[in-house]
Amino acid sequence: KRSLKEWVVRVITLLVGLTIAHLGVTLFLLTNLGSDPFNVLIQGLYRFIPWPPFMTHGNVHVGVSFLIILALLVVDRSYIRIGTLLCMILGGPIIDLFTVVLAPVIHSGSAMILRLLSLVLGCVILAFGMTIVIKSQAGTGPNDLVAVVISDKSRRKFGTVRIIVDVCFAAVGFILGGTLGLGTIVCACLVGPTAQVFMPFSENLCNRFLRQ
Repeated sequence: KRSLKEWVVRVITLLVGLTIAHLGVTLFLLTNLGSDPFNVLIQGLYRFIPWPPFMTHGNVHVGVSFLIILALLVVDRSYIRIGTLLCMILGGPIIDLFTVVLAPVIHSGSAMILRLLSLVLGCVILAFGMTIVIKSQAGTGPNDLVAVVISDKSRRKFGTVRIIVDVCFAAVGFILGGTLGLGTIVCACLVGPTAQVFMPFSENLCNRFLRQ
């Protein structure tokens, strides 16, 4: 059984990873070159289903996240931890904070080379932060948990599974009316393999924090 001190260290580690990951998400979003695969799915669901007027893209995002959590409670509830809720609650505010800082520098009017570099850098930073969150073992965001659980249960490499899951998210979202962009394709192809490379390093980093 984990001690309170260990849980505190794991949660702090998760928050560090979450902040890094959402810096990457912000860089990705500010390029305005397309949504990430999960948000293409959310966008498709939002456009396809005749929701009542009070429903927004954000509401649908939260709703789908809760459905994923409910499904995991049936499949294997051990994956649902305090970090899962923290990822859901804090992701938006962290992105908003980084957007205030970075929006004057990176935006749709910036030089295309800067936007492309920000897109790739954002995906790499996102992948690194995501692996810290995963290896903190304090919980993972609902959309990332889909690939984590499938990878664990099928004993397949996370990078490969992540690509397949992202492609499925994007394809279903596109069929339902979501918009694909260059950023969607780059994100789907780059985040999974990059995360696979970072996994051993992030695991060692998290273990080092725990030994302090």
